[in-house]
Amino acid sequence: MRFATPLTIMLFSGAILAAPAFAKDITVQMKNQGSGGMMVFEPAFVQASPGDKIHFMPTDMGHNAQPIAGMMPDGVSEPNGAMNKEYVLTVSKPGLYGIKCLPHFSIGMVALVKVGTGASPNAAAAAAVALPPLAKKRMAPMLASAK
Repeated sequence: MRFATPLTIMLFSGAILAAPAFAKDITVQMKNQGSGGMMVFEPAFVQASPGDKIHFMPTDMGHNAQPIAGMMPDGVSEPNGAMNKEYVLTVSKPGLYGIKCLPHFSIGMVALVKVGTGASPNAAAAAAVALPPLAKKRMAPMLASAK
């Protein structure tokens, strides 16, 4: 019978500790009506950590989730979500991730995911993105909360 050497035990323990064991799964619902009004993501503002997965779930039909151009951390490129399908955003870098429902973007269906603590490296760029008036109205308090 062979026993593990101290080096093997240390390497195995290190691999377990290095795994993203603390990553969370966060659910955001895409709704026709919610506490924030018509055509909303609930919650609309999410605080996350690198490695977390945000699941945008179509609670009601007629929605998708996709990145807002200019409202993603540098170097992050995410695909658009399909209509009436779950969209999973795995956040990898600190910063702000702006999300919209394309069919309802003009009437303010937006969400914001803040990844990390402290100031977001892309906060100024995210705040400078031109949004439709109703989307801008809903996004403004989320951007303020992200500071």
